[in-house]
Amino acid sequence: MRAWPEGADVTTQTEQTPEPAETALVPETLPAASGPSLRTPLSEQDTARLAALTRMKRLALGLLAVMAVIFTVSFLLQERYPWLEYVRAAAEGGMVGAIADWFAVTALFRYPLGLRIPHTNIIANRKDEIGASLGEFVETNFLSEAVVRGKLESIGMSRRLGEWLRNPENATRVANELAVAGRATLDLLADGDIRDLIESVAREHLLEPEWGPSLGRIGERVVASGQQTAALDLFLEKTETWLAAHPEAFGRAVSDRLPGWLPRFVDRMVDDRALREVLGFIGAVREQPGHPLRRAINEYLAELMQDLQHDPATIARAEALKMELLDSPRLREFAAETWDSVKVSLGEALDDPASALRTGVLSTVMDIGARLAGDPALGVKVNAWLADTVAYIVEHYRHEIAGVITETVERWDASETTEKIELQVGKDLQFIRINGTVVGALAGLVIFAAAQALASIVVL
Repeated sequence: MRAWPEGADVTTQTEQTPEPAETALVPETLPAASGPSLRTPLSEQDTARLAALTRMKRLALGLLAVMAVIFTVSFLLQERYPWLEYVRAAAEGGMVGAIADWFAVTALFRYPLGLRIPHTNIIANRKDEIGASLGEFVETNFLSEAVVRGKLESIGMSRRLGEWLRNPENATRVANELAVAGRATLDLLADGDIRDLIESVAREHLLEPEWGPSLGRIGERVVASGQQTAALDLFLEKTETWLAAHPEAFGRAVSDRLPGWLPRFVDRMVDDRALREVLGFIGAVREQPGHPLRRAINEYLAELMQDLQHDPATIARAEALKMELLDSPRLREFAAETWDSVKVSLGEALDDPASALRTGVLSTVMDIGARLAGDPALGVKVNAWLADTVAYIVEHYRHEIAGVITETVERWDASETTEKIELQVGKDLQFIRINGTVVGALAGLVIFAAAQALASIVVL
């Protein structure tokens, strides 16, 4: 049974029928009918390329077979029909050209007929050098500051980006992607680390500084501006409303302090009298801006604010109150509750397309797009910023960027690299074989005709 050379054109591995002697001489070892067997699934574009490559290989092989048939027939009949000598010479030249160009094309991708002839299977043997040369070519000719800056300035990136972002569909897509990224970031964050961060920030900004002087300075400005008056008025109003709505509660508070031997009607009289007096006092305080109680409260607050700033005893009491309110267990609990609340709320907002956060992000994206598209001055600034940024990246990291090409090619398997490249350029290379057949036939005809002419001259 005949052993098929590597890359031979076969239909199946089980169907191996004997070949005629003429076709057995045809050196067609490129993967024609089945094409390269890539290790990764073919894309739609690669499938189309594979079909085109297969058709071109069959055409080139068909022309070689035609030349072989013509050569055989003309060789056998040239003694009877002398003019067939010219046909034989043309067919012979076509066969030579076809075989030579087949060898040249095949040598790029594999060993012709499986024979390890020097300087064949070039792509597989020099894969790493090709990758390095390709990376160097891209780095030298494409990743230069002048090329990148000129391209960015010519396309008007800010205006194009603005027109794209102002489209509601595109803006929604961007907002959704940002929400997904935000949700993924939340899931990646370590809760313990965030709680520790909140606790450390709170400890640095809440526990370490003295509260007294800061509160005193703020309170002093509040008292000086009279803003405490509104708070006092609100307190008096609420107190008066509550007492008017709950006289029995106030009465019980007064009656409980009276001697138990007093008659009940006396208790009620005392309760009513006390309630009227309290309500009258509150009303007087509310109606009189210069009421003694108001002055007393203002004087007390002003003195307290001074003590908080300058009196060591008052400052120490404020510090003790602070430590009592924000001791370490409570501070850690506060940090945990704060982060848990923020995380849950933010996660729900990111997951809900109708949330205020998502709606706000969408509105912001569309607004940015409208400004980029409609504000030429802003567009100039953004274009300059983009050009400077990309140019800086290219100038300082172009070797690393180009290195991606070299490293990627180096990681490829040699046979896989050959298959990938053949799939991309193999169709065009088959024209070399077709042209070689045609040019070889013409060259053979011309050479034979010239030789015949020269021979006739010599004979004469």
